Amino acid sequence: MPPDLFKNLAPDQKVKALPRHLAGPGPVDPRRVWGFPADQSWPFHREEEGGPAAAMSPCLRLWTTFEPQPDVPGSGTWTIEAKRAPSGPGAWRITFDATTPVELLNDVHTELLDLYLEDRDSGKGVLFEDATAPYEAYKTLLARGWSHSVETNGTQNFRSPDGLGAVQHRYADMGTHKPTWTAWAGAPGDRLWSASFSTGTPASLAAALTASLVSTEPVQRAVKDVPLQSRQHLYLATATQPTAPTPAVPPPVGATRGQAR
Repeated sequence: MPPDLFKNLAPDQKVKALPRHLAGPGPVDPRRVWGFPADQSWPFHREEEGGPAAAMSPCLRLWTTFEPQPDVPGSGTWTIEAKRAPSGPGAWRITFDATTPVELLNDVHTELLDLYLEDRDSGKGVLFEDATAPYEAYKTLLARGWSHSVETNGTQNFRSPDGLGAVQHRYADMGTHKPTWTAWAGAPGDRLWSASFSTGTPASLAAALTASLVSTEPVQRAVKDVPLQSRQHLYLATATQPTAPTPAVPPPVGATRGQAR
C-alpha cells in the first residue's frame, strides 16, 4: 500500500501534483483563466470580487462568462459561446463546472484566443468551420494509455488509466441534440467536475482540453484544496515551502502516489 503523502503536510502547504483531472480546481480568477488581451479592446465586466464575470471579443461574437453560486460552495458554471453575428443566436457553446481545474480552463481559452485571431485575420471562418479532425482531440489520450471503446449508440469513450477520468465523443448524430464532446473526472456518482462541448464546437478546442488533461506538467495546489476523494490516486512531484513546520516527507523517486487517510 503506498504511503499517505498528505498525512504530515500542513493545510496551507503547497504541493505539485498529477494527474490534473484529480487535483481540484485551484484558484478561481477569471482574468487569469481567460487571459484575453484587455489592451486590445476585450471588455471585462465584474461588479464585485467573487461575483459573476464576463468577457467578450471586440466584435461581440465571442462571449465567455463565469457564474458562481455563492450559496452552494464549489458550484457555478464557466461558459463559452460563439455567435455568427453579435445579436444572433449561439452557434456553439462550451460549459465547465466551477470545479474544473483552472489549468484545463486556461488551456482551452488560450486555444480559443488563437482560433479567434486566426478567424479574424484569415477571413476563413475557422471559428465556425474548424478543419481540425476529431482524431486530433483523442490521439493524445491514446498516446497516454487511455482506454478506448466504441458504442452502438454513436459514441466512443476514452478512460484514463486510473479509471477516474473520462472523455466521450459523439461521432454520429443519431438524431439527438447531445453534446459532441463531454469530459469528467471522479468516481461514479461522485464527479469532481464535468465539461460539455455542443455540436459545432471546433474540434481544436476539444483537442486543447485533452492535451491539457494528459499534460505531465504538475499543477500546484494547497493541501487543503486537494479533494479528499482523489488523494490516494495523486502523484506528488514535489512538496514545496510548508507554511508551518511539519515532519519531513520522504523524497519520491520520480513521482510518488499518495493515499488518503
